[in-house]
This record gives sequence, structure tokens and C-alpha cells, in this order.
Amino acid sequence: MRILIVGCGYVGLPLGAELVRQGHEVYGLRRSASAELQAAGITPIFGDITQPETLATLPAGFDWVVNCVASSHGGVEDYRRVYLQGTRHLLAWLAVSPPQKFVYTSSTGVYGQDDGSLVKETSPATPVTETGAVLRETEDLLLAAAGKKKFPAVILRVAGIYGPERGHWFKQFLRDEARIEGDGTRLLNMIHRDDVIGCVIAALRSGRAGEIYNAVDDEPVAQRDFFRWLAESLDKPLPPAVPADASLARKRGVTNKRISNRKLKMELGYQFKYPTFRQGYSAEIQRLNL
Repeated sequence: MRILIVGCGYVGLPLGAELVRQGHEVYGLRRSASAELQAAGITPIFGDITQPETLATLPAGFDWVVNCVASSHGGVEDYRRVYLQGTRHLLAWLAVSPPQKFVYTSSTGVYGQDDGSLVKETSPATPVTETGAVLRETEDLLLAAAGKKKFPAVILRVAGIYGPERGHWFKQFLRDEARIEGDGTRLLNMIHRDDVIGCVIAALRSGRAGEIYNAVDDEPVAQRDFFRWLAESLDKPLPPAVPADASLARKRGVTNKRISNRKLKMELGYQFKYPTFRQGYSAEIQRLNL
């Protein structure tokens, strides 16, 4: 397959390297030159999806396209520019030569549930943050294209990614800055980077156009149980508990939900390399020689 990866960062670069290893011809779209791409066997092409004129001269005729671009600043305006407008520009550019499959990595942040309930792809997706609302609007743009124009878009709602050099709660724990919020029962939903890559490839191969799949591991875990496991594994004290701050939680878009990956496993047949945080963080602890 001739594959284009838009956004060759934390996920896109190793995704491209794995697709090259599997024998595919892979192109990576970035805004500037990077020796990392060529070292991974990826053909670099340069453009900016927020500036559609830079896409006009790029090569076309891709079989598969993955949009895993990330916002560099994190504000709502940057989200709108990168995700919503960027995806709109990609759709217009690809209309001339549509791919066989287009996979977009969204976020489980579009779910606003805070009652610990089980969340499926059919559950209401009402984000509690402005940035989450932009991601939801981007999903709607792709779903409309899949329905009206038969554009082969597949959406992956990706949970909190961890892995080498990544993992918010883990890093806080290692710096002795972690705190258990309130009673610590709020559920965390995670996925290892290697499994994000595996889910993307499974969606490219088997994902159905116009469908949404939750990319999350098998076991949502309560915050206190996660920290307890880390404390026991690393022979460190359990982080102290602090009162839950409702105003801060609203600002951060903190939710409490149990996200299901059943549809992804059943329809795409994906088997997780790290089914739970225990396997994933055990590998990370070993890698860091802690």
C-alpha cells in the first residue's frame, strides 16, 4: 500500500516505521525537514494542513491516509485551526484522488460522562471542554463526508496515551508530585502507544467507513488503585490524598467513565500488546531500569 501519515510525531513516526517494516510505501507529511523520517524509511513530504495552498503541489494517489496530527499549543483556537480546519483542508485536497481508507485519531475526551458509567461508541458524546467540542465537530465533519460523499473515514477515539517519555500520572509519581484526588475512585482510561499504532493499522485494514471505535485498553482503573500499584511496584510511598477541587476539575475537563473497547476488538480483531496498565507500565519500569 501507498500510505500517507499526516503528523509524524509521538504516534505517527513509529506508526510509519512499523508500516515500512511491514513492506508498505510510506510518506510522512510534516511542516519542516526531519532526519527521523528518513532514518525510519519514511519518505518526507512538506506541507501544512492549516495552509491548504501548501498541499496543492504534493504527490497524490495514496491508498491509505492517517491523520494523527497533534496541536502544538493546546488552546481552543489552535485546536480549531489544526483539527477542524486542517481536516477540512485535507478532505478538499483528497477529493481529487480519494484514498481507500482514511483514519483519524480523535480522543475519548469527547465523552463527558462523570458518573462512572460504561461508555460505548453509541453513548452520548458531549464534551465538557471547548477543545473537546472542536474534536467532536471534526468527527461530525468526517462522518458527514462518509455519509454524503462516501469518503472512507474511520474515527478512533483514543484514550490517554502512555509509553516511552509519556504518561502524565506516572511522571508525577516519579517526581513525588502525584496526589490522590478526593476518595481516589475516579476512573482513568489509558492505552499504550504501541497499541495505538496497532489499533490504527487494524482500522486501516478492517475499519468500516463512517464508524467510530474506542481505542482504549481492557481495564479502566481507579486513580488510587493505579497509584497503589505503582507504589508497590517501585517500593515507594502512596501519594497523599487532597480534597477534590470541583472548579479545577471543570476547568481541566475531568470526567469519570469506564470506556469500552469491545467494538474495536470484535470488529477489528485487534489483540492488545499491553491489555492493561500493569503490562504497559511494567515494560516502562523495566525500560527505565527503575
